Amino acid sequence: MSDRVPLAARAALRQELRRRRAALSQSEREAAHRQVALHLSRLGRLRPGLRVGLYLPVGSELDTAPLIELLRRHRCIAYLPRITSPRAQRMTFAPATSKLSRNRHGILEPTGHDHTSAQELDLILLPLVGFDAQGHRLGSGAGYYDRALSFRRRRHGWRGPKLIGIAYECQRVVALAARPTDIPLDAVITERGIEFFIGETT
Repeated sequence: MSDRVPLAARAALRQELRRRRAALSQSEREAAHRQVALHLSRLGRLRPGLRVGLYLPVGSELDTAPLIELLRRHRCIAYLPRITSPRAQRMTFAPATSKLSRNRHGILEPTGHDHTSAQELDLILLPLVGFDAQGHRLGSGAGYYDRALSFRRRRHGWRGPKLIGIAYECQRVVALAARPTDIPLDAVITERGIEFFIGETT
């Protein structure tokens, strides 16, 4: 693989990384799910009332059930993404305790009118297709997260919420060509541990 992935190659790269992810055995997946939750627990940032956004897995994405249980034990408030405008590809977050239904993409999301913007969360655990050592994230391509988090590009001081990517180690690449609209991660957690990016520490 080249040192730098050109923008035109993103679709092919997504396909390759999804293939790698899907090739993991059930035992490898289950072990990774437990390890990721353990690494997050050891980070020491979870506390009662912490507002945490995360996702429900689709296809071969890393399962967040152990993470949801971890948040429950620490009495954090969990939120899940909900699409508010498919045409504009916009989303917000709603309490994970809400009733769930499938959206137009077949993804389970909260229903009802209770929701909050990404800006109001303390921590977001993001799904991804690929990531590199600079904190660049390759998403599914729709851009929902980049739009929801676009406010971070306008900040020069505090940049909350913290953004932590959740992935298998096989989703790592040498480097991604970042686009102007991409929002970088503060850290990523895989089964091997936590990696912080420039300017971020425990």
